[in-house]
Amino acid sequence: MTPTSQLSELAAEWRDARLLYPLYAALAREFVIDLPAHGDLEAGVDAPPQESVEQARELFQDMDARIQVHQLRQFLQTTTIGSDEALRTLLLHHLRRPDHSDSDRDKIDFLLVQFFSHCAPSRLEDADVDFAYVAQTLETVVGPVDQKVPEWLNPLDEVLLTANGCRNLNQLLTSRILEKGRKLKTSCGQKYFVPAAMVAFTRFSFLMRRIFFRLMHQDLNAILDGLRELEQHGVETLDCRRAQFSAEEPIARLRMICQSWKVMFHAEYSSGQPVSMLVDLRAVVEAALAKNAKSAKGATTGKPAAATKTRAQAASAAPSADVPDFEVSAGSPESE
Repeated sequence: MTPTSQLSELAAEWRDARLLYPLYAALAREFVIDLPAHGDLEAGVDAPPQESVEQARELFQDMDARIQVHQLRQFLQTTTIGSDEALRTLLLHHLRRPDHSDSDRDKIDFLLVQFFSHCAPSRLEDADVDFAYVAQTLETVVGPVDQKVPEWLNPLDEVLLTANGCRNLNQLLTSRILEKGRKLKTSCGQKYFVPAAMVAFTRFSFLMRRIFFRLMHQDLNAILDGLRELEQHGVETLDCRRAQFSAEEPIARLRMICQSWKVMFHAEYSSGQPVSMLVDLRAVVEAALAKNAKSAKGATTGKPAAATKTRAQAASAAPSADVPDFEVSAGSPESE
């Protein structure tokens, strides 16, 4: 390497460092991580000595080792600090690491989906999200991609086909569909970093996120419609212990919770406990509707029926859904 080319590389590395430093500083504040001081980065020096560039490199390596993927995901899905250029720089920063751990793979997997979501048109149809389109969009970060998808990645399309057939979140989560994609990702080892594989997994996660959001909105709307119907029949509270609420939960409060979930799930799709609560709350509401309908039928036919109460007792025989943490980026404009 000539002295001129070395200086050029150091200058490019410093430009990236100046873009990344505000992101890492904000991450450190958000999660109370001790960020080593770096005077030249904090002062925004344009042309620092080589020693300063090397210190910045060590700083980012140290921070990368301490920042967990769930922290990175939460931060980037809830903050507006990062520009598209900063996001691309952060992704390239992780891709350029000489060696990749499982944690690096998970961060890169999330960042690829986040980057694709930022680049994709807001009204992009699912049918248009084919391998070639994703490869073209990601070419600036993963490089040229062989248009032939490796055969070992074919199961991803099978998982997507099964997921598209799910009628609600409970069916998606309890069928273990998400774990199948996750298992394929973790079992491929270093083959994940082949450009064609990164493109295929990005496409899979992006489409899986869309499926999740569609089902989430369907469940929330079903709950809200059910609560409205129960109120019309004089029901004021529900036994929601199955969904980790109280035995006499006011319907008005449940409605407010559902509205807040619409915002929360866009910010943090992978919150397993709230997703499980949503699934269980729909089961509670459906059980209450069924009981109310049975009581009403008994009253109209003259058959003995349990007296209608202002508090509907929901059955809780079915187990709660076991919700995995799957990497599907949230918050892009096409979310319903």
